[in-house]
Amino acid sequence: MKSMVIGGIILIVALMAGTYFVAGDAFQSDDYINSLTMLGALAIIVITVFTVLKYVNQIKNDTASGELADENWDGIGEYTNPIPSGWGLIFIGSIIWMLWYFFVGYPTNQFSQIGQYNEEVLENNAKFKAAWENPTDETLVAMGESVFLVQCAPCHGVDAEGIAGKAQDLTHRMSKEQVLDVIKNGSQGLGYPMGAMPPMMAQGADAEAIATYVAGGLKGEAPASFAACSSCHGADGKGMNGMAPNLVDYDNTLMSKVLENGKKSSIGEMPSFKGRLNETQEKALTSFLNSIKAGE
Repeated sequence: MKSMVIGGIILIVALMAGTYFVAGDAFQSDDYINSLTMLGALAIIVITVFTVLKYVNQIKNDTASGELADENWDGIGEYTNPIPSGWGLIFIGSIIWMLWYFFVGYPTNQFSQIGQYNEEVLENNAKFKAAWENPTDETLVAMGESVFLVQCAPCHGVDAEGIAGKAQDLTHRMSKEQVLDVIKNGSQGLGYPMGAMPPMMAQGADAEAIATYVAGGLKGEAPASFAACSSCHGADGKGMNGMAPNLVDYDNTLMSKVLENGKKSSIGEMPSFKGRLNETQEKALTSFLNSIKAGE
């Protein structure tokens, strides 16, 4: 036991020296808090080391004793010894501390930095909405460009062309490849009233005809196979007033759904931006993307 105590003292000295080596610069100031912190570290290290030594010594030298319980399992029985008093006191003390902490030390209705931040965000959003209650189209486009450069450009590029195909080219509503991918695999997760689009709505030449027509902006005569799409998206492809995604333009409903839920596509997955933009900013982003569509 003597050698264990000596080893414990050496360990304590080594740990304190290591602590001072790592955080020694903090003790050059006159702030007494740093000294109290060091004293607390010493107390924790000493208590921990000697507690471990105590129980290691017990494991090495103590023998089981007491009255065996009547029950046993495969010949292995348990002693009816009472629980260690130290363990019991710590257990009861932890419950008392938990109740104190919950109701007195840090009750749920006390000050919270997160709560303060959320309140300030709501307040600033209300001021923003009031200041831009009736923006002009030019204002929306300019505001949307600013939002795009901060929130969207890291993936879609400052020119919105997708950085060499690594993200969707937003200067086109959809490419032919994307339309074919949606026809093949379906689309879900955007939360439209019409629900998810099932896979394999068309195949072969019919799928090619639909993809060419949609990627071209639904211009000219619609192929007969587009009837499978118009039942949800409407004959004009504009989503029947928000019931399904707009295949022609970026509209406010589509923008809100994509930002809230994210979007899976043939080129990867866009995460949810829920709560990051307010309603006016989403509307502005829609206006900006419509203003830069190819061919306009």
